[in-house]
Amino acid sequence: MKKTVLLVVLTIIMASCKTKAVAIAAANEPDTIANKMSAKKIIENYYNNKNQFSTLYIKSNARYVDDKQTQNVTAEIKIKKDEQILVSIRFFGITMAKALITPTTVSYYEKINNKYFEGDFSSLSAWLGTDLDYKKIQNMLLGEVIDDLTKGKYVESFLDQTYRLDDTSKANTKKSFFLNANNFLVQKQEITQTAEERMIKVAYDNNISYNDATLPSNVLINTFQKKGNTEINMQYNSVSFNEELSFPYSVPNGYERILIK
Repeated sequence: MKKTVLLVVLTIIMASCKTKAVAIAAANEPDTIANKMSAKKIIENYYNNKNQFSTLYIKSNARYVDDKQTQNVTAEIKIKKDEQILVSIRFFGITMAKALITPTTVSYYEKINNKYFEGDFSSLSAWLGTDLDYKKIQNMLLGEVIDDLTKGKYVESFLDQTYRLDDTSKANTKKSFFLNANNFLVQKQEITQTAEERMIKVAYDNNISYNDATLPSNVLINTFQKKGNTEINMQYNSVSFNEELSFPYSVPNGYERILIK
């Protein structure tokens, strides 16, 4: 499973980025009068869905697939809302990697190659060719749109009981958000970066409503780029809210730091 654990952590992080492979065709079926709704109203309804919690603990199975291998691991995700996220990747019960993410820093280590990274989002974004921040990562894990929809310019369409918002604010980066017409929860989001030939799709399934939030029970992440494609399928097996959580993180002795120039 060489490199798999690190790739799982990085793909989770990268899934809140900008990226491409094939542009998605816009829905060509016209809106019916009954379902006609402006982008502004769609966004307003989306933000009426609130996640009211302080901490969240998720236990998940994760299946990682790329062009060369398939691996199954478990992922433990701890979130202190808007403050920090700790992701622990385990293989046969052994912790093989950890990532600690805060609004200002990104840190991770992996045991396969005894390497670690510590830096901010600007250096990691430059390294991965993505546009990252804490909020995007948190939103992706919660089944929320990765962007602040109130700051974009959108063309809306309606097809198969789904509202689609296509962001038209940037020429090179294409973003599409698909919302369920009944509850305005996110079904899918697709981000394409044309010049770099990269794309990420994040799809959500089986939403479950709790007292404190509505969360997907399945998160499917697909990345497409010239060097290869990857897929992570995360199944949320159990979740708990508003418990007192610890966020232990320390790099083992003797690990080599990854330096980004």
